[in-house]
Amino acid sequence: MAELRDILGINARSADYLRRNLKSARKRADNKLLTKRILNRADIPHPKLLTKLKNRKAVEKFDWRSLSGSFVVKPVSGLGGQGVLVVRKKLEDADKWMLTGNKLIGERDLTLHALDIVEGRYSRNDLPDTAMIEERVKIHPKFHKLAVGGTPDVRVIVYNKVPVMAMLRLPTEESGGKANLHQGAIGLGIDMATGITTYGVCKDESIRFFPDSDKKVNGIAVPEWGKILKLAVETQIASRLSFLSVDFLIDKERGPLVLELNDQPGLSIQLANHAGLRKRLERIEGLEIDTVEQGVNVARTLFASKFAGRVKRTLEGRVVVRNLETAQVLGHNKKKIMALAKLDTGAYSTSIDKKFAEELGLLSPDNILWEKEFRSSLGKERRKLIRLIFWLGGRKVVSRAGLSDRKHLRRKVLIGRRDLKGFLIDPLRYEFDNKVEEKK
Repeated sequence: MAELRDILGINARSADYLRRNLKSARKRADNKLLTKRILNRADIPHPKLLTKLKNRKAVEKFDWRSLSGSFVVKPVSGLGGQGVLVVRKKLEDADKWMLTGNKLIGERDLTLHALDIVEGRYSRNDLPDTAMIEERVKIHPKFHKLAVGGTPDVRVIVYNKVPVMAMLRLPTEESGGKANLHQGAIGLGIDMATGITTYGVCKDESIRFFPDSDKKVNGIAVPEWGKILKLAVETQIASRLSFLSVDFLIDKERGPLVLELNDQPGLSIQLANHAGLRKRLERIEGLEIDTVEQGVNVARTLFASKFAGRVKRTLEGRVVVRNLETAQVLGHNKKKIMALAKLDTGAYSTSIDKKFAEELGLLSPDNILWEKEFRSSLGKERRKLIRLIFWLGGRKVVSRAGLSDRKHLRRKVLIGRRDLKGFLIDPLRYEFDNKVEEKK
C-alpha cells in the first residue's frame, strides 16, 4: 500500500490542483455537449451523438422507435453516472426496450426518464438540463467475461501533459451495469508502462480476487493501451484543463473512445493502484513536456510498476519474450509440463526432443500427423511431425512439431518463427541469455 504522505487528499486536491483549472475550461468539461464539440475540433474519437432533447416539448414529441439498435440516454450536466440509461435493444414483437440487466421498459418509461433529465433531476445544480442520446459502444471482446450487465471504462488522470495514474472500472450487478465505484463497481489499478491491471478495490476495500470468484484481479491487459495514453494527453491539451481525468470506452471495432472529462476526478483510484497521487504529481511538477509522445514516454518511465521489467505482455496484446524461455507443454494426460525452450527465428518450424515427447505421451498414433523431410547440418532426414500444444508467455500456441534428438541439450523444445507470430523477442536480453546458457 502507498505511504500516507504520498496520498492526495480532497483538501490538497482542491488547493493544489483544482484551482489551476480555468473556470471556462471547467464549464466545458461539465457539459457533455460542449465536451463533444471540443473532441470534434481536435479530431479525437468519441461516441456518436444521435440527438438531443432540450426541453419538455422536444421530449414529448420525440419518436423513440426512430432509434435503431442500442443507445444511451444521459443528462448533459449529470454527475457521477446518475441519470444514465443504457438501452441494449428494442424487442421486435413488443413495444418494449431491453436495458442492461435484461430489464424491460416501455416507450412511456423512456419519455418519463428524459423528462426527469430536462427538469433537472440529475443536473449538478438542480437546474433544467438537456437529455442527450448517443450511440452505445460495442463492448470489446476482452471484457465480455469481466463486465456484468454493462460496459467497462478506463479512467486516466492527466497532469502537465503526463498520464499519472489509471484504472479499469468494471460494472457489477450491484452497480446496475454502471462503471461507477460509488455505486458498487470494481476498480482495478493499471500499470502505466504496460497497461496491465495490478490491484483492485471494491466498496473502498482492497481486493485480490473478483467477488465470488477465484480469479485474480491482476494480470488483465487493457487493449490498445498505447493509444489510450496518447488520446488522454491529446484530450487534456484540447480541453485546456491542467488537472483532469479522461474516461474511455473501448469499442470492439473503433478502439478507444473518449466518453467524458472530469475536472474533479475522484481519489479512489489511489486505492485501486496501491499508490499515492501526490507523489506522482510532485514528480512531474515543472517538467517541460513539448509533445504528446514525450508525455506518454515520461508516464511509462516514471510510473511503471515493479513487475513492468519482467512483464510478458505488451500494450497491443503481443508478448515480449527472451530467446531462452520456459514453456508449458500439454502432455497426453492433459497436464501442463514445464519445459526449457529456445526461440530461434533462424528456424522456420518447431521441434521437440523425441525422448521428451515420448515421456509426455505425445507419440501415440492419434497424435502423429505425418512424416516430413528436413534439411539440417547433417544432411537430409525424415522426421515425424506431431501435434503440439504449448503456452509461451501466457499465450496458447497450437502447432505441429518435428521430432529431433536434443538429449544432450538443456532446451528440449526449439520454437521456430512459424510459431512466433505475435511475439517480440527482446534483443537486450538475447546476448545475456546466450552467455548464461553457455555457462550452464
